[in-house]
Amino acid sequence: MFIQVIQGKVADADRLRRCMDRWNEELQPGATGYLGTTSGLCNDGTFIAMARFESEEAARRNSDRPEQGAWWAETEQCFDGPVTFMDCPDVTQWLGGGSDQAGFVQIMEGHTSDQRRMRELLSQGTDRIQQLRPEIIGGTLATYGDDGYVEAVYFTSEAEAREHEKLEIPDDLRSLFEEESELMGEVEFFDLHEPMLVSRR
Repeated sequence: MFIQVIQGKVADADRLRRCMDRWNEELQPGATGYLGTTSGLCNDGTFIAMARFESEEAARRNSDRPEQGAWWAETEQCFDGPVTFMDCPDVTQWLGGGSDQAGFVQIMEGHTSDQRRMRELLSQGTDRIQQLRPEIIGGTLATYGDDGYVEAVYFTSEAEAREHEKLEIPDDLRSLFEEESELMGEVEFFDLHEPMLVSRR
């Protein structure tokens, strides 16, 4: 899997939503290798989209389509200032990956000293984490460059996520959580209170 992360400050949220809806209706059928998108608008006006493709080649083919270029020329006008793109060739899914049933998605961005170890930790303790945090219904870690990462965690609802995050971490998971926290470094959080979740039809 390959993920492209698109991010920017929004000037016209209604127009952007219309553009996204039009992409799903008109352009998605011709996007060979497209798997789905997790996107949403944060309270500070930041829009984030994580577009999933079968491969980097599939993402490139989509970007090269004339209709994609025309769509983006219009969509780009919905933003206030530059839009950043992060191409993430290494993707790790845990607890089954993302879920279109999520009522709340939290995206974390940062830089780590060890991408490989971050991916390893995601495969450890998942059964216990699911017991402790049943409202977590999946997650995806995407890495780029030498140290960049974007991680999305999918929750049944924001209320349940906030309630369970107050729980004390059990002894058998504490060392894992501490190592993961150290590896994640300084984290920037983006909360998608009303996530737009699309999978390939």
